[in-house]
Amino acid sequence: MQFGIFSVGDITPDPTTGVAPSEGERIESMTRIALKAEEVGLDVFATGEHHNPPFTVSSPTTHLAWIAAKTEKLQLSTSTTLITTNDPVKIAEDYAFLQHLSGGRIDLMMGRGNTGPVYPWFGKDIKDGIKLAIENYHLLRKLWREPVVNWQGQFRTPLQGYTSTPAPLDGTPPFVWHGSIRSPEIAEQAAYYGDGFFHNHIFWGPDHAAKMVRLYRQRFEHYGHGAADQAIVGLGGQVFPGSTEAEAKKQFRPYFDNAPVYGHGPSLEDFSAATPLTVGTPEQVIERTLGFADYAGDYQRQLFLIDHAGLPTEIVLEQLEIPGREVVPVLRKEFELRRPAHVPSDPPTHTSLVAAGPEAPHHLVEPARPAVEELVEEGARS
Repeated sequence: MQFGIFSVGDITPDPTTGVAPSEGERIESMTRIALKAEEVGLDVFATGEHHNPPFTVSSPTTHLAWIAAKTEKLQLSTSTTLITTNDPVKIAEDYAFLQHLSGGRIDLMMGRGNTGPVYPWFGKDIKDGIKLAIENYHLLRKLWREPVVNWQGQFRTPLQGYTSTPAPLDGTPPFVWHGSIRSPEIAEQAAYYGDGFFHNHIFWGPDHAAKMVRLYRQRFEHYGHGAADQAIVGLGGQVFPGSTEAEAKKQFRPYFDNAPVYGHGPSLEDFSAATPLTVGTPEQVIERTLGFADYAGDYQRQLFLIDHAGLPTEIVLEQLEIPGREVVPVLRKEFELRRPAHVPSDPPTHTSLVAAGPEAPHHLVEPARPAVEELVEEGARS
């Protein structure tokens, strides 16, 4: 099972000092955090994509390429690649290029983002969000799998005799996750292609997460990719471990209370009870995280949000030591003890996809199932 961290790259003033990092300082901080993740034995670093203040992460491939040059084993990913507002042609080029630079240590998570104004900034209409996600991703698959692409759709100019360069490393496209908090159509899309589904349920309770993951698993089996419990699932979470629960809460509370996304709302205790946020001892983090599989099933990737809400870099680096040394080794062992033999322990990697050969389903543009245009209707009926 893979464990790692994801960052949204927010610039938030430290509520204990009132000081906010500069954009350059925040970018450097994220880089240090990624390098620390590899140092302490985590598997994955993922970055978001935003194009508006207070975020800095407008160019994920640039940042991940820099991190790739400074690491050896770390799997590099995105916690959002905006499939709706980015041109699929540019996504195909950028991430294939990053594949080559990183030696295949790259996958990516498609998402629609959480900022409505980004759509008109890139010439799109937010009302078309789901349709854009479906059409753009289908084109991306063709660009990565067909040497010459002839294509016509609704939302961009046609392509005639187009070849995307560079081609994917070893002729093998990156593995793709589809991330969604609330859209069943995206779970349906992930299932249709046999891709991974990532549910970042840091703002939602177990019942909602279970419903979304269950839909994806059922439809994964429906489309013939394997049994429902073999579907490739990733989950988000947020932790702040400390030597004692009281000490962890004391240190984290001012950051929680003033966080841009949930500050000035529910109390830390109420929010922790309703969502996966865990502020406490390493033992409490382990117990809570192991409980995710009780409602989501055995899954393959766990990412934690750890550098958010103005937390100083030095605190985040100290925090990473605890999951790396005390939490993740226990979680690896316990999750594998409960996992049935037929359920994958890890998501596909470049190495495993290459080993599967050019005839593997991963290389198909479209499974032998209903046309991609039916995805929205299928999701609605489900």
